[in-house]
Amino acid sequence: MLHPENSASAAPVLTLTQDNFEQEVLQSAIPVLVDFWAPWCGPCRIIAPIINAIAIDFKGRVKVAKLNIDHYEQWATRYGIHAIPTMLLFREGQVIDQLVGVHAKNALTDRLNAVLERGDRSPVKLS
Repeated sequence: MLHPENSASAAPVLTLTQDNFEQEVLQSAIPVLVDFWAPWCGPCRIIAPIINAIAIDFKGRVKVAKLNIDHYEQWATRYGIHAIPTMLLFREGQVIDQLVGVHAKNALTDRLNAVLERGDRSPVKLS
């Protein structure tokens, strides 16, 4: 399922739900960047185009998804999300990195490239 703000030519950003979170994130064969967001969140709207660009740049190497915390609060609670936007990076069902707030595209790209280069589930040092 594509995120509603995407057009047919836009990035393949998945919309997560209660029904697909486990399959799309926890059981994914590739790393997954999950953007925890809400429609009323100004910083979430600011970072949305960056998330879409990341999805394009890393297509096939990293799955990019969004989870609306207003609809699926239980996932935000489970992962200790206290501020949004928060991006969690999962590999083999485990959180291996976290970014909170708005970040430049190159900061996200650097973090994702570091994880891909490591090839393991070890956490990336958070800056």
